[in-house]
Amino acid sequence: MLRRVLALLFLLLAMPVHAGNSNSLLDVSPDGTRMLIANTDSGSVSVVDLKARKLLHEIPVGDTPESVSWIPGTTLGVATLWGEDKLIILDAATGRVVHTITVPDEPYGVVVTGDGKRAYVTHDYPGTVSEIDLASRKVVRTIPAGQAIRGIAISADEKSLYVTEFFTAKLHAIDLASGKVVDTWAGQEAENLCRNVVLHPKWTKAYLPHIKSRVTGFDARGSIFSHLAVCDLVPRTDPKEAKDSRRRTHSSDAFNGVIVVGNPWEVAIAPDGSILYEIHAGTDELNVFTPLDDSYRDAKGTGRPTPLRGKHPRAIRTSPDGQEVYVYHTLDFAIAVYNREVTEKLATIPVCTPPHTAEWRRGKELFVSAKQPMGSQKWISCSSCHPDGLGDGRVWENPEGNRRTTALFGLAHTHPLHVSADRDEVQDFEYTIRGPLMRGRGLFDGRLKPREGFLPASELDMDLSDKSADLDALAVYTNSFQPRISPHATGPGRLTMEAERGKSLFFNDIVGCAKCHSGPYFTDSSLQRPFKLHDVGTGDEPREKMGPKYDTPTLLGIYRMGPYLHDGRAKTMHEVLTTANPGDRHGKTSHLKPTEVDDLVAFLKSLPYEPLPDETPNTVKSRLRRPERGTSP
Repeated sequence: MLRRVLALLFLLLAMPVHAGNSNSLLDVSPDGTRMLIANTDSGSVSVVDLKARKLLHEIPVGDTPESVSWIPGTTLGVATLWGEDKLIILDAATGRVVHTITVPDEPYGVVVTGDGKRAYVTHDYPGTVSEIDLASRKVVRTIPAGQAIRGIAISADEKSLYVTEFFTAKLHAIDLASGKVVDTWAGQEAENLCRNVVLHPKWTKAYLPHIKSRVTGFDARGSIFSHLAVCDLVPRTDPKEAKDSRRRTHSSDAFNGVIVVGNPWEVAIAPDGSILYEIHAGTDELNVFTPLDDSYRDAKGTGRPTPLRGKHPRAIRTSPDGQEVYVYHTLDFAIAVYNREVTEKLATIPVCTPPHTAEWRRGKELFVSAKQPMGSQKWISCSSCHPDGLGDGRVWENPEGNRRTTALFGLAHTHPLHVSADRDEVQDFEYTIRGPLMRGRGLFDGRLKPREGFLPASELDMDLSDKSADLDALAVYTNSFQPRISPHATGPGRLTMEAERGKSLFFNDIVGCAKCHSGPYFTDSSLQRPFKLHDVGTGDEPREKMGPKYDTPTLLGIYRMGPYLHDGRAKTMHEVLTTANPGDRHGKTSHLKPTEVDDLVAFLKSLPYEPLPDETPNTVKSRLRRPERGTSP
C-alpha cells in the first residue's frame, strides 16, 4: 500500500520534462528549434537550426566535450570538458564561449534545472557530482556519489539526482536537500560500461543502457552482451525486500527476435513516455520499444532492430513534440533526423569538421565496430573492453591465464604488447580479430602463421605492418592515446610534499622501482630483442600458461586503472607494495614504514605530473603525430 502511495506522490509532483534533464552529447532546446551537439573528437560544440536543417555554428571549446545542455529561457548552453576539467558556457546566438568555470576532475554528464539557475555535473574520476550556481558561475557544492560516475538525470520535481557508475552500472539516488546518496540499485557483477540514464516522464522508472562483461568467457558469443536495465524508483520500504527486486536487466536482443546488437550507448524516451529508443554504437542499429508498466517485462519490442544509415551512433534525442528522432552518427560527423517510428530518414545535417587524419578516422571506425570485417557475431568490438582507450575495470579469464584489461595510454611508446610480450605491433591483433574472441573476416588478405599452443613466436614472426591499409589505420588509432597530467599532481611539473617524498623512495636504489619502471613512460619496455621480461613473483597462478616473466607496464595514469598487477590480484596500490609483494620480488618494500608506503603511493598516483615526449627511441611509426590533446574517456 505504501509503495502505491509513494508512486502516486511521484506522479503528482511530476512536471513537464524540459531540455537537459539527462546527460547526452545532444540537447534540443525547449521550443524544439535548435540543437546543441558535443563533438568529442573535434573539441567543439555545434549549434544546429532544426527547422532549417542547417549548421549555425561550430564553436571550438577544448579537450573532449562529453555532454551539453541548454539553459532554459536563454540562448545559452553548457558543455563539460572531460579533458580540461571545465564547464563552458556558450551563446548559441553568437557562436561564442562566454564563460569558463573550473570544476573538479573529469566532468562528464551535465543537467540543468528548469529555471536555469543550477547545473549538476558528474565526475568520472574520482566519482562526485558538482552543483554549480549558474548566476555566480561557481561550484557551490561537491557531492560524493560513488565510483566512476558518468550518467545523470534529474527528477521531475528537481529534488533528486540519479547517477550511474560507469564500471558497475549501479544507479544511485542523491537527495539534493541533504547532498547524500540515499538509495542504490545495484546490478549483477558482470554489468559494465553505463554512460547514460533516462527517467520515464510518467512512471517511477529509470532506463540504463550498458553491457555485460562475462569474464569467464573467451568467445565471440559468450563474452560481451548488450543490455537494458530498468529500475523502479520507489524507495525500498521493507528492509527484508530483496536487494535486486527493484531492478531488472534485459538482454537487448530479446526484444527483437533475438537479433544481436552491440555496444548500447544511450537511450531516449518520447515526451509522452510511449516509445523508448536504444542506440547500439557497435552495430549501427537502434531498438524501438514500447515501455510497459508491469515491473516484469518492462518493454515490448516492435520488431527487428532498425539498421541506421550512419556510422557509430553515440547520442539520441527526440523533439519536444515527440514527432522526430535525432541520432548523432559521430563518425559521419552528422545528425540524422528520423520520423517518430524511425522508419524514414528525413534529413542529414553535417555538424563538425572531421578531426585528425582520414587514417585515424578509419582506424576508429574499425576499433568501435562489432560487424565484419572485425567480427561475425556482432557482440564485441575492440571498444567493448577498451572504451575510447580506457580499460573496462575487469580481469578476464583468458586461455593464457587471468589478465587485467589495460588502458592504451602511451601505447605508441611502450611496445611490445600484452604483459607476455607476445606481440610487437598493433597489426598483430589480426590474430584476435580472426580468433575465437571476435571471429571476424580480418583486415589482411594473406594467411597467418598458425599459433602453436601459447608460444608467442607466430605473432612475433609475422610482420603485418604495411600489408593492409586497414590494419595500419587500426594501429594508428590504437596508438593515439596519451595520458593527461594526473589530478593528484599540483600542476605540470609539481608534486605534493607526500609525493615528493614518495618520488625519492621510487628512485632509491634499495627500493628499486625505477630499475624497471624507467624513462619518461615509466617502463623499460623495448622492441630490441631479446625483450626485457621480469619475474616479479606474480606468475604462480595454476591457470597461467605464459609466465612467469612479464613485460613492465607503464605507470602513467595508474591512479584510475585498478585493479593492479597483470592478473588483478591487488585491489589497491597499497596491496601492490605490501601483501601482493611477498619476498620483495617486485621491488624491495617490506622495510618501508606505513607512512613511507603512503608517500610512495602518493607519487604513483601523481603520474604523469609533467608533459611527456612525443618521441622516444621505442616509439612506433604507426601512430598519430600531433600536438598532445589526450584521449577521450
